[in-house]
Amino acid sequence: MCGIVGLVTRPEDRVALTLYDAMLMIQHRGQDAAGIATCDGHRLYLQKDNGLVRDVFDSDRMKDLIGNVGVGHCRYPTAGSDDCDEAQPFYVNSPYGIVLAHNGNLTNTAQLTEELFTNDLRHLNTNSDSEVLLNVFAHELAEGGKLRLTEEDVFGAVTNVHRRCHGAYAAVGMILGYGVVGFRDPMGIRPLIIGKRQQSSGFTSYMLASESVSLSSAGYEIERDVQPGECVIIDQLGNIYSRQCAENPELHPCVFEFVYLARPDSIIDSVSVYKARLRMGESLAEKIRREWEHVDLDVVIPIPDTSRSSALPIAHMLGIKYREGFIKNRYIGRTFIMPGQQERRSSIRKKLSPIPLEFEGKNVLLVDDSIVRGNTSQQIVQMARDAGAKNVYIASAAPPVRYPNVYGIDMPSSYELIAYNRDENQIAEEIGADGVIYQNLESLEEAVRKGNPKIGKCEASCFDGQYLTGDITSEYLHSIEMMRNDGAKRQQQLSLPIQRTRKRERA
Repeated sequence: MCGIVGLVTRPEDRVALTLYDAMLMIQHRGQDAAGIATCDGHRLYLQKDNGLVRDVFDSDRMKDLIGNVGVGHCRYPTAGSDDCDEAQPFYVNSPYGIVLAHNGNLTNTAQLTEELFTNDLRHLNTNSDSEVLLNVFAHELAEGGKLRLTEEDVFGAVTNVHRRCHGAYAAVGMILGYGVVGFRDPMGIRPLIIGKRQQSSGFTSYMLASESVSLSSAGYEIERDVQPGECVIIDQLGNIYSRQCAENPELHPCVFEFVYLARPDSIIDSVSVYKARLRMGESLAEKIRREWEHVDLDVVIPIPDTSRSSALPIAHMLGIKYREGFIKNRYIGRTFIMPGQQERRSSIRKKLSPIPLEFEGKNVLLVDDSIVRGNTSQQIVQMARDAGAKNVYIASAAPPVRYPNVYGIDMPSSYELIAYNRDENQIAEEIGADGVIYQNLESLEEAVRKGNPKIGKCEASCFDGQYLTGDITSEYLHSIEMMRNDGAKRQQQLSLPIQRTRKRERA
């Protein structure tokens, strides 16, 4: 779940400043690394490093990012490693000079890596599937053998990318002297939206981004979502072209975007994330009313921040007081996307502090957006008890997470998921709660589809184990588990140098 941005603006503008601001709005999508690449028509300029956007880019680095065309990336690693060498965007000089930023996960990376080496004669410098995607795109462009690109050349290259690459990918690329290219996998699993801004000079600037908040914060009008399988080209003169490049595109957005990943003020595939979460709360309230008639509840308390939208309708429909019982430390990042179990555990109590007044002597219903590994839930239940709660119950706005996610979310191992091979009573016992209740998957998908009836089945593999790309085998699941479980991450961290010199890169 990375954040990506691509932008073409007026020749006299500095694109880096707008990219910086747009990336701040999607910082929640990736906290590990950040990068910006720009182009002045003659040369590419690239700056990237590990860390938050505000930490990576100081005034000196921003001055070095020249030009009116650019792409940006906030990284959340699910493939490759956490090394700063794998910060994005990635760059290749042949053909033309291309950079690319990618959100998602390719599922046939091993096959593509072999093809790139043996057939395409391309060397990869990292283990990142994003570098694989870039080189496949670059190779397909090079196959045209042209000194100057046309839109047809780019559309043809993206068509072949869809043919060769499997999995989830939303990508923005920049081609030296040409412009910005954005494309989305044929199932539309990862989001990509386009907006425009009419300048007083008559020039129309265009922006591509993972979420609509990047557009609106920069004063861009939302045009539409990039469709599954579609390629959008914005040349450096501000002309825009688009074409469907996949044979059988279907819209199957990741339902976890609406549960947790996206900001509530975003619109994804024409669906308001906020309204979708309200509907999740309404359907969950109905289930609580049906199945927990015997449970006497005094107060509904959300676990900040993403569960607030669901907790409000639950309290309203059940006729129970809604209270803010936890204060969130704004300077602690999202615990779910932290790189290891130990880091997640140590951050939870630093992140949340209870208000004892709201817990003392009460039967408390805690509402969370989802329960994945159980780290947060277990500690928060204990915090509620320590604050004086009589009984503690948990309601999850999402169904039980029982299966690995292979499309860009860090859930590589089923054994690390608390709901794996456990029923609700066992989960409640494991996290120390007096009861746990989950959303039904059908209700969750309906909460999303009500915002856009054109959406078919959502990508919900972490809930139902159905991998829509049709290429996921037990062997593949075992391989990613071995590479990306928390034990493997610890080994990767130990293998990295203790200190890394902060890099400055210019291509």
